[in-house]
Amino acid sequence: MRFDQHTVVLLVRPSDAPELPLDAADRLQDAHLAHQSGLVEQGLVLAAGPFVDTDDDRLRGFVVLSISPQDARELYHNDPAVRAGQLTVQVMSWMVPEGNVRFESVPVPRSMLEAAAGD
Repeated sequence: MRFDQHTVVLLVRPSDAPELPLDAADRLQDAHLAHQSGLVEQGLVLAAGPFVDTDDDRLRGFVVLSISPQDARELYHNDPAVRAGQLTVQVMSWMVPEGNVRFESVPVPRSMLEAAAGD
């Protein structure tokens, strides 16, 4: 059997994340979304999104990338939310039977305002 291999990034909120005022947290979230959107536009991110209804509320998001784990680490260490200590990254390879998962190019929000607008 043949397998497709993807790089996965788990975005995790650390237990010692600094508390931020609401306006600063909103600006940081927008910067995080803009960073993510830029990676999508470059064709590096295949799929990404937040977790909801998790058993572990530290788990914040999941990203599937078309690049090596090392390259993913470098890109996500530049994410504004990671640099600010609001998120940490866990990077791994994910293997699925060849052709089992397909990704399509779709627009992603660059800000919370865009995400809330929904179409």
